[in-house]
Amino acid sequence: MLDSDEASRLLDILGNRNRRRIISMLRQKPCFVTELSERLMLSPKALIEHLQMMEEQELLKSYLDERRRKYYYLTGDIAISVSVQRASPPASEGREQNGRFLHILENLRRLVHAREALIGDLEHLERDIEQKINDLYQHANGMIRNDTEMDLIVALAHSDLSWEDLQEYSSLSPQDLGKALSALEERGIVEQREHQFTLRDVHAE
Repeated sequence: MLDSDEASRLLDILGNRNRRRIISMLRQKPCFVTELSERLMLSPKALIEHLQMMEEQELLKSYLDERRRKYYYLTGDIAISVSVQRASPPASEGREQNGRFLHILENLRRLVHAREALIGDLEHLERDIEQKINDLYQHANGMIRNDTEMDLIVALAHSDLSWEDLQEYSSLSPQDLGKALSALEERGIVEQREHQFTLRDVHAE
């Protein structure tokens, strides 16, 4: 049984839709960071912040596979039961509530239609992004030499990231990450600005 402080922290975590989506994916199977980012269409930076918060609250744990990819999994399933009991309203209030109810239904329908349109737009964008990644491979002319470099470039296309963010996202060892970033810097693809890495001459934010 959770005490009030633990229940409040859990509700704060579950109050965020993206964290609920992460939990839903991890209910199916353990996932590594890149997989979660791609399937949930979340930026690496935002995803890492969500994962770290849930790991601090011991909702998630992680392990490294033989390829040093960091997998996250749920420490246990989460089930919340909410019971609300309402008294019957007077007749006049009942009519007002009925009007509000119909108004909410109309707003719900409008929002659902708007969401469907956005999902359609996102599917088009995902196809466009995949095409651009394929174009990068075709026109790289040796500038991008392996999948690791491409993964780092795609991550930095979302936003500028720190060394720690990139290591969390890629699950590369410090040595391998350093080699990959140095190679991309030497070819003029990536540069470091203070404590952040960014695509050179590209403002992703």
